[in-house]
Amino acid sequence: MKQNWFKIFNQIIRVMVVSLMLFFMAERVEAYGDAQGPSGVTVTVTYTEPVNVRGGPSTFFYPIVGKAFPGDVLPALGVSEKHEWVQVAFPDAPGGVGWLYAEFVTVSGGELRIVEPPPTSTPAITATINPTFAAAFIFQPTSTKMPTFTPPPPLDIPQFKDEIANRPSGIATGWLVFALLLVGGIGYSVTFLLYRR
Repeated sequence: MKQNWFKIFNQIIRVMVVSLMLFFMAERVEAYGDAQGPSGVTVTVTYTEPVNVRGGPSTFFYPIVGKAFPGDVLPALGVSEKHEWVQVAFPDAPGGVGWLYAEFVTVSGGELRIVEPPPTSTPAITATINPTFAAAFIFQPTSTKMPTFTPPPPLDIPQFKDEIANRPSGIATGWLVFALLLVGGIGYSVTFLLYRR
């Protein structure tokens, strides 16, 4: 039962929202007059959020002059050369003309003629670089003498003599090591046998 009431309440809310949207859309169309341009072509804002109306066909060179809301119907006056922007009658804009991005609207009622964009405004102040700041980045290499070539010292090759031929005859070192190991092994064995008892 609770679920049925929720469905009914949800439907009532939806109907109220749609009727409010239709009421405000009709009010906005009346505010713009007949909503028909000279050619009878109109545009309808199809984007889900409010879109910016600009003073010209660019987001960089022209300022925002107003907003158009989803469902707004505006008289279309023309299109940019690449068909990326649509010129519309917009009473809030200076001169009563604004531009909308073409992907956010649907054009209906015919074809639009290509319209030249308005001139861009030049900035009142031209950007300059502070000379003191720019001087910090000017690099003047210091003059140095070219390196001179210095030849390396002469190569001293050591001379080795054959030590084996000049060794005096006597006991070889290997026999001496063997004898010491033998004496150590005998000493260890005797110690092990004596303390084993």
